[in-house]
Amino acid sequence: MGGRVATRRVKLPGSERQTLGNRVGALSDDEIIEVSVILKPKSPVKAPRPGGPIMSREEFAAKYGPDPAAIEKVKAFAREHSLTVSDVSVARRTVKLEGTAANMSLAFGIRLEKYEAEGQDYRARIGTIELPEDVAESVEAVLGLDNRPQARAHFRIRTETANAASGVSYTPRQVAGLYQFPLDVDGAGQTVGILELGGGYKTADLKNYFSGLGIEEPEVVSVSVDGGANTPTKANSSDAEVLLDIEVIGSIAPGAQIVVYFAPNTDQGFQDGLTTAIHDTTHKPSVISISWGGAESTWTAQAMTALDSAAQDAAALGVTICAASGDSGSSDGVSDGANHVDFPASSPHILGCGGTSLQSANGVIESETVWNDGAQGGATGGGYSAQFPLPSWQASDKITPPAKLGRGVPDVAGDADPETGYQVLVDGQSLVIGGTSAVAPLWSGLIALLNQKLGKPVGFLQPVLYGLPASDDALHDITQGSNGAYSAGPGWDACTGLGSPDGMDLLTALGGETSASTSKKRKMRA
Repeated sequence: MGGRVATRRVKLPGSERQTLGNRVGALSDDEIIEVSVILKPKSPVKAPRPGGPIMSREEFAAKYGPDPAAIEKVKAFAREHSLTVSDVSVARRTVKLEGTAANMSLAFGIRLEKYEAEGQDYRARIGTIELPEDVAESVEAVLGLDNRPQARAHFRIRTETANAASGVSYTPRQVAGLYQFPLDVDGAGQTVGILELGGGYKTADLKNYFSGLGIEEPEVVSVSVDGGANTPTKANSSDAEVLLDIEVIGSIAPGAQIVVYFAPNTDQGFQDGLTTAIHDTTHKPSVISISWGGAESTWTAQAMTALDSAAQDAAALGVTICAASGDSGSSDGVSDGANHVDFPASSPHILGCGGTSLQSANGVIESETVWNDGAQGGATGGGYSAQFPLPSWQASDKITPPAKLGRGVPDVAGDADPETGYQVLVDGQSLVIGGTSAVAPLWSGLIALLNQKLGKPVGFLQPVLYGLPASDDALHDITQGSNGAYSAGPGWDACTGLGSPDGMDLLTALGGETSASTSKKRKMRA
């Protein structure tokens, strides 16, 4: 079988992790664990220039997969520690290792224990991950040793106690009309992926919802990742997230195929779910919508690096990823008195989607401000990353982050206020839901339409959006409101980014032609 020459062990950068909650007890040495070893690409991945050629997924795997020697080193490392190689994906640069808790602890130089947080038990990793130096040099992350819940769904259900007199609601199609989406197309030929970390949908809900709107029911397919599955339970659960995502996208682009990737709510599940969607050679999504996330401070640096690297892969493949920026204002729900941004929206290779409050009359927008309903009602996330430096395309827009901070979040915005929310059907119940969870699928649906109109994927959209002149009407600048620490103002801001979309003007800015049959209403927006 052969073996490796032993080298000194080193700590894996960015793998430091704090325990959360209370210790419950020791973990059984015999418990079987599967981890994902994420490898670095053999050559740096470069995002294509806007409008440039897009390589196939097969070409990508050949050019940017891991060095074959790195895979062999991981396999040898596994043999030395009585671990089994359960899967190897070259395209996803992922090697899955399986073994007992005792062997995993020895292999990675850590201790595994049981902890409890927020009423849920999880497996906690104590200590920084260690690897042989010659293995560590090719590894971006080792995920799965710790399986705490990693992310939250960013939706807000409008409650009965809300002020019914001031609240309004829209179908997703009505919101798309207010934002002048090119609704003379239906997304045919496009596949939109949705990443879900819990919940599920019932086909009866989809049939009844779209039938009630007079919209053709889209094709919806579910894909299981790491044992995740479509498991609907009740309306006031993660089902609300899943149905919101599907119904918003399906209303806007009913001709597109919708593929829902269900994965466990762990950092490993998040990574494996996203990379499975990006490198899916069967369904080949051109857009991926993510409505789950968590404050950067709740992630390990290695997990953020690996997920951002995956998003960079997507950019090279012409796949646009949209992610919700969070529903807890500038703190992102962290009670330490500091400001935080939500990840993965803070990834420079992901389109961060913030939230607005949208008022209209007679099919025309009257006003649009930053969504902020207070601490209990929720507010759009936004701010500056502590993990990722300011990208060059943001620097050109004269964004000046505070000291030691970088990438500005969000990039764009859309209706998210539950008081101006979306009419959806969840487990047989008609609900009005908001949150930035609605904005990620809103933009995903728009991008599917743009891809169809243009005849090619828009792909990595941020450099194009930030390069638009201030006089361009493709994005409406939101100048009123705040999300706590940050206020809206002229130009980009850390509440609503560059603003909300004008679909027809955005199509024109991207080089597309508008249909003569499509009437465009000019908007009056505050």
